[in-house]
Amino acid sequence: MLTILRKEFNSFLNSPIAYVVLGVFLVAAGLFTWVFPDSSVLDYGYADLQTLFNLAPWIFLFLIPALTMRTFAEEKKAGTMELLLTRPLTESQLIGGKYLACLALALLALIPTLLYYFSIYKLGSPEGNIDSAATVGSYVGLTLLAAVFAALGVLASACTRDQIIAFLLAVVACFLLYSGFDSLASVLEGSPAYYVSQLGIAAHYRDLSKGLIDSRDIIYFFSIVALALQATRLVLRSRNW
Repeated sequence: MLTILRKEFNSFLNSPIAYVVLGVFLVAAGLFTWVFPDSSVLDYGYADLQTLFNLAPWIFLFLIPALTMRTFAEEKKAGTMELLLTRPLTESQLIGGKYLACLALALLALIPTLLYYFSIYKLGSPEGNIDSAATVGSYVGLTLLAAVFAALGVLASACTRDQIIAFLLAVVACFLLYSGFDSLASVLEGSPAYYVSQLGIAAHYRDLSKGLIDSRDIIYFFSIVALALQATRLVLRSRNW
């Protein structure tokens, strides 16, 4: 699996798509966090990174599918899937290596945003006047969100040989799982609304963003990842390419 991980990660770094994805994420996050007056933390008057953490899921909604769309679709189109499956690798190692490479690149985009935290920490009045627990929880939430989106993207790529279709399938799946249940819950009332909202990612992400790292939220994210990767395995076993 580590061989596949290194190969895929190096392949990303040797192609323009990785730098486009990283650049778009950092430019968009920087503009909304520091420049645009309606969302700038400098005009907002509060020492927090809520703008970044509200915006990042929507950027990831498009950028992570852009990373994952080639994982299996490209192999199918090039006719190299059979060659891959004849190597001394299990399906789990193949899927895991490609998945972890996509996830690692997505998380790489988050590292420069740590500078935002240290900047706000220093700019706070008094210095350090920032809710560090909520910030840590939000970064944990973003990491788990990226893990789910990457798993759904890999599954979408395994379902087709066309990268554009894989991208669109992944975007729709990520959107429905992130926002769809919240939208459905908004038209319901009482207990049904709560339970429906808990089926979606947004409710669990919001809890983590408050600094409340609950095992139920962690289990939810890992369960979605496991289900998506298992579904990917079943699709590859079908040999329908």
